[in-house]
Amino acid sequence: MKIKQLTLITVSIIFTGASVLSSCSKKDDDKEDKKDTETSSANDQSLASITVNDMTNIADEACKTYSVSSFKTTETSGIVATSCATLTIDTVSSPKKITVNFGATNCTCNDGRNRRGALEFSFTGKYRDSLTVITVTPVNYYVNDNQVLGTKTITNKGHNAANHLVYEINANVQIIKANAGGTITWQSVRQREWTAGESTTNWSDDSYSITGNASGIASNGNTFSSVITLPLVRNMSFACRRHFISGILEHTPGGKATRVINFGSGACDDQATVTINGVVYNITLP
Repeated sequence: MKIKQLTLITVSIIFTGASVLSSCSKKDDDKEDKKDTETSSANDQSLASITVNDMTNIADEACKTYSVSSFKTTETSGIVATSCATLTIDTVSSPKKITVNFGATNCTCNDGRNRRGALEFSFTGKYRDSLTVITVTPVNYYVNDNQVLGTKTITNKGHNAANHLVYEINANVQIIKANAGGTITWQSVRQREWTAGESTTNWSDDSYSITGNASGIASNGNTFSSVITLPLVRNMSFACRRHFISGILEHTPGGKATRVINFGSGACDDQATVTINGVVYNITLP
């Protein structure tokens, strides 16, 4: 099995910049250039998945106890630094509402991402109560200068046979990429199992296992679909929370072979692999 060391950005630039080769040329290097190395839609898939998952994580942090202290955490335990956001809690109206406002200019949060704008969370009950529905709406919300539009809902489905809380997450969002990079359209239905940390109020001991599928349109205009074939694992300790630490997702751009994205076997890093037609590309996650 061939392994190539490339970043997602590098692969995208190489593929996009390649001109159409002459149909008469059969040289080996031409054949190499014609190989299916397009990973830009996989890059968009990862960006959308990470962005939507982060909205869920911030909802977790803000809605667990409906208190400022549960959200404005220390540098070693939440996503958002105290200086990055103000939290407004309205428990009188129905449904109840929490607004997390990051301000009009970028603020670097504890996970290293720059955010501005606001996220609004409406909730029908307590975070841990069965059938509670949390609706997340971005308002002029940007992450690393990518604008996020749309809504997502998080529904508490109660405890499963393993006595873990399970949340169903439905997302219908658009991401307008920075620097005129195009627009990603994303719809997904996922199940998020709370596998560790439910019994404590400590943010950093939480772990989640995620399954489900998604579809949409990549920033290059091509459709795609994806399905998680091995649960994606998110560990919320400070060293690990930025990316999935393990799991496998199969991503299929329209008209092309399925790409197998492997997030590893538990290491807390920004590395993953994309396998296309038996060739493995090492990638750096956004």
